[in-house]
Amino acid sequence: MSGNIRTKDGHGRLGSVLSGLAVAVGCVLFLGGFVWGAVLYQPYTVPTDSMTPTLDVGSKILAERIDGDEVRRGDVVVFTDPLWGSSPMVKRVAAVGGDTVACCDRDGRLTVNGTPVEEPYLRPGPGGRTVASGQDFSVTVPRDNLFLLGDDRHTSLDSRTHMEEAGQGSVPRSTVVGRVDAVVWPAKGLLAPPEGFADLPGGISQPGPFTALFTAITAGTALILVGAAYGPVARRLTRRRPDGQRPGTREKVGA
Repeated sequence: MSGNIRTKDGHGRLGSVLSGLAVAVGCVLFLGGFVWGAVLYQPYTVPTDSMTPTLDVGSKILAERIDGDEVRRGDVVVFTDPLWGSSPMVKRVAAVGGDTVACCDRDGRLTVNGTPVEEPYLRPGPGGRTVASGQDFSVTVPRDNLFLLGDDRHTSLDSRTHMEEAGQGSVPRSTVVGRVDAVVWPAKGLLAPPEGFADLPGGISQPGPFTALFTAITAGTALILVGAAYGPVARRLTRRRPDGQRPGTREKVGA
């Protein structure tokens, strides 16, 4: 009696183990990234065009869940204040409690405690000139409050609109529910850091973990695809062998 016995060699077994490991690690990275992101971030849709050109109306953004005490000058924040409306709003922090914020100096710039602030993200006004505000003002922000402005200073309804109210248009830090970290649609990625505020006391906020999350999810997706593709590719290569023998197998003949 005779017969053929085919067995996988070490290379075949190693390939199967590695492909399974790749899929397992990929799942951990992919799912872990999404779960971590859901805990740290809240998605929002930008309701108005007051933050153009930084944030277009209808943009899908991710706001990192933070406490109001963590907010610094230059941050773009999501907040809810009953005096401004019932829906979440998005504005940029121009000044914090204790600051005197004024506009404008002779170059049309915002000043915070007398220091001019460069704001390259502002939309130019009529005639192409960029000014930090179409109206002059000077406000000392109450303690634990924030003075908020839109990036389109010509159309934005912001702290300037509410200066006759208590707090001279500022809102309590406690109204902040998140700091905008990234624009996911259209895909603009991370917001540019507000370098114009960097030299003021306290500096500016560091980017959130969006890049790490995106890297984990992308790497996880790649590992899952590579691991899952190993089996079909190996079978395809096996069928293409001219002698019909599987790669990585050997044939024993016994009687």
